[in-house]
Amino acid sequence: MRSLSGRRPLISGLGQSKIGRRLGLSAYQMTVDAVLGAIADAGLQPADIDGLATYPGPVVPLNPGFNGPDLYEVQDGLGLELNWHLATSQGPAQYMSVIAAAAAVAAGLCRHAVVYRTTTESSAQGDEPRRGLGEMMADTDGVLSWLLASGAVSAANWTAFYTRRHMQEFGTTKEQLGWIAITERQHALLHPDAVMRTPLTMDDYLASRPISTPLSLFDCDIPIDGAMAIVVSGPETRADLRHWVEIEAVGTAMRHRPYWEHWPDLTTMAPHDAAAHLWSQTSLRPSDVNVAEIYDAFSPFVLFWLEAFGFCGRGESGPFVEGGRRIGLGGELPLNTFGGQLSSGRLHGWGFLAEALRQLWNEAGPRQVPDAEVAAVGAGGGASAAAMSLTRR
Repeated sequence: MRSLSGRRPLISGLGQSKIGRRLGLSAYQMTVDAVLGAIADAGLQPADIDGLATYPGPVVPLNPGFNGPDLYEVQDGLGLELNWHLATSQGPAQYMSVIAAAAAVAAGLCRHAVVYRTTTESSAQGDEPRRGLGEMMADTDGVLSWLLASGAVSAANWTAFYTRRHMQEFGTTKEQLGWIAITERQHALLHPDAVMRTPLTMDDYLASRPISTPLSLFDCDIPIDGAMAIVVSGPETRADLRHWVEIEAVGTAMRHRPYWEHWPDLTTMAPHDAAAHLWSQTSLRPSDVNVAEIYDAFSPFVLFWLEAFGFCGRGESGPFVEGGRRIGLGGELPLNTFGGQLSSGRLHGWGFLAEALRQLWNEAGPRQVPDAEVAAVGAGGGASAAAMSLTRR
């Protein structure tokens, strides 16, 4: 947001509902709990809110429970008087609504925008296994039709292709992937909302059942139910707020064909473009980052994000995570300090943003990274991604 450097947007509040597996709670009520919590956390009242956004909005869901409540339902239920609102599914991954709200307050379209994300995928799944795309699509064409016909019916299968290529090109090992899962589990033990609260050893990891070779059970995120909301505020409102962080820069670039199967380099993903765009918007460098909260739908996504952000060189992410020392609490780059989606559960990228805020507000408890002032946050993978740098000034 270099062109808006004089009007850097703020994130001023964070709220969340109850979070867990198969809660069976109303998605609407969880959303209201999160939204009202975020407003209160910012030191505001509902009457102060004049913007509202969500992702993905009322689109055909890939999985039951994916969408969350309709924006109009939330606006009407809370009686919000809005100057700006947005719900959409195409854009820079899971943070498109956050970035749009930041642009809206920076442009003066609204002063305080609430952005929420709610999923009930765990309850919707019930006792059944997670379904592949082939079970949810009546008709398809192009490359996807060949993938589905050959049994590559989910993102786990497609990620496995990328992972195999990274292994072939750079010597990345299964054990190195294991250190991501093990380190995130160590962090989850310190997080009361994490759904996985027992230690994970390398033997446990290597013995877990295969999902799509080389990925196994502990390489995959865990569907949960829950809602999170933030308040994005204009910089002129700073004096009205209880606390805040600045959105220093964002990365939204998509410079290649937006399809998993047509990516030109199968050792990287969409984070490559998003992270490069982010660094072009700020004078900060990777060495300035104190804590990284980056998307881990599958453990290899962490490797792709580490290289894309420039925290290590191309092909060096496997050795970078090996042993967990560099990415653990007390390491040079504490990573996914809340346990990530591999251990805390999948709120579709929003757990990373929430943890970054808690770290910068010094509210992370036993997970706190001392003197954290700059956080790098990344969401998405495959064909679409978004990156943000947040600062406490």
